[in-house]
Amino acid sequence: MNEYGSLTRVAVRGPKAAYRDAAAIASEWEALRFHGPPELSAAVTEHAFFVQCLKDAGAEVIQLPEGEALTLDSLYTRDSLIVTPKGLIACHMGRATRRGEPLCNAAALERYGLPLIGEIAPPGTIEGGDLIRLDDYTFAVGVGPRTNDAGVDQLQSILGAAVEIHRVPLPPPSHPQDVFHLMSMISPLDRDLALVYAPLIPASFSAWLSRHGIEQISVDDDEYLNMGCNVLATGPRRALMLSGLPKTKALLEQHGVSVTTYNGEDISRKGEGGPTCLTLPLARASSSFL
Repeated sequence: MNEYGSLTRVAVRGPKAAYRDAAAIASEWEALRFHGPPELSAAVTEHAFFVQCLKDAGAEVIQLPEGEALTLDSLYTRDSLIVTPKGLIACHMGRATRRGEPLCNAAALERYGLPLIGEIAPPGTIEGGDLIRLDDYTFAVGVGPRTNDAGVDQLQSILGAAVEIHRVPLPPPSHPQDVFHLMSMISPLDRDLALVYAPLIPASFSAWLSRHGIEQISVDDDEYLNMGCNVLATGPRRALMLSGLPKTKALLEQHGVSVTTYNGEDISRKGEGGPTCLTLPLARASSSFL
């Protein structure tokens, strides 16, 4: 699997399962460093539109259930599991409050023929938002506040020596509990195209991408701060992104990318989780280039 083939199956968790009710939101949002308390009914409306966009792109959408050990952050399904051709790897989350998510999500997905084939164990940590894959044998993993070298070592052991993992050093966030994943600064759009925020891309990572034939186009500074670099490829040069980012939208369209937008004030901006965070891609069709 890669990050840009036509999306055919994806897992999400809706706001009713993640946010639960007004009391849960009120008790959690500040500790989890949301920018404000999400409004549940607005979040439900936004997420329903977002899910319809995924279906319109051709994806089967699996709704993950609620669970006792989950928090508001469980809306962001990308982080808890790593999908491989043989099955799922449960992450050991860098954020301690999220450690109930991996096994809860894995149990739900087992019913869809996706077995759990491995787990990252302490002292290793890894979160799915720190991982991008060019194909089944080529991965980049960000090493920083949520993913450590011990976690990447375990991932390498599970995947095997035939898989290349390029480690990308990540800058520290402004607050130790804030999120900064690899996918905060790169979103693959096609086999040969990725949206990046160039000021944060290490030279070694940029060179690695270039060696793999990937052109890098960079978001504007002000739109990066509004999650302009968080864009989900629903197929080769087809993208789903937050509304209100006109410069990024124009940049993508200049490079032949068809763009769909959604309003995500209560599902994305308040919790700093864009479309890649909201989705766990489970299957993608091979692109026409492969």
